Amino acid sequence: MSGKHRQSQATGTRPHTTGSAGQRGTVGRTRAGNAGATSKRRWALLASGLGVALIAVVAGWAILSGSPGKGSPTASTGAPQGTVVQANGGHWTNITPDTLAGMLNAKDFTLLNVKTPYIGEIAGTDLYIPYTDLAARASQLPSNKSARIVVYCRSGNESAIAAQTLIDLGYTTIDNLDGGMNAWTSSGRQLVQLNRG
Repeated sequence: MSGKHRQSQATGTRPHTTGSAGQRGTVGRTRAGNAGATSKRRWALLASGLGVALIAVVAGWAILSGSPGKGSPTASTGAPQGTVVQANGGHWTNITPDTLAGMLNAKDFTLLNVKTPYIGEIAGTDLYIPYTDLAARASQLPSNKSARIVVYCRSGNESAIAAQTLIDLGYTTIDNLDGGMNAWTSSGRQLVQLNRG
């Protein structure tokens, strides 16, 4: 046996082998590579686990909070489908023209036009009260504070203000035509002109 081979047996170490490019053998590099790959896998698993947890937290928060500002779809039975909008002291539901058209087939609510100045209305409108006059003319509104009121204007801006006013007056079941009369006519429906103002 050569001296080099005897020395490795005595010390329990392996002899270094040389690859074709004159570099050290792959034994040491493989161990280091495996350790690096294992570390990378651990970090990838940790990152993906944190990502899943973050998504779950955000989704849970959105569901529980009702997504303030923008809203979330309603899922309660008996209520029109739409987007719940959180407001000071309550909420209202933004509904589409199709939803309102379906509700008008079996009308059991007060339809309220709040656009100022008057430019027309949706057939079946019960009241025209400019949004700026709602609080002063509250006696014209339903006495039952849980009665459903559907409010609309030209584009949805004034009716959103009116919906908040209705909440301030104690009403609890409020729907707002999202996009107002503009959305109503864009959906192929007509407005009527009555002598209001």
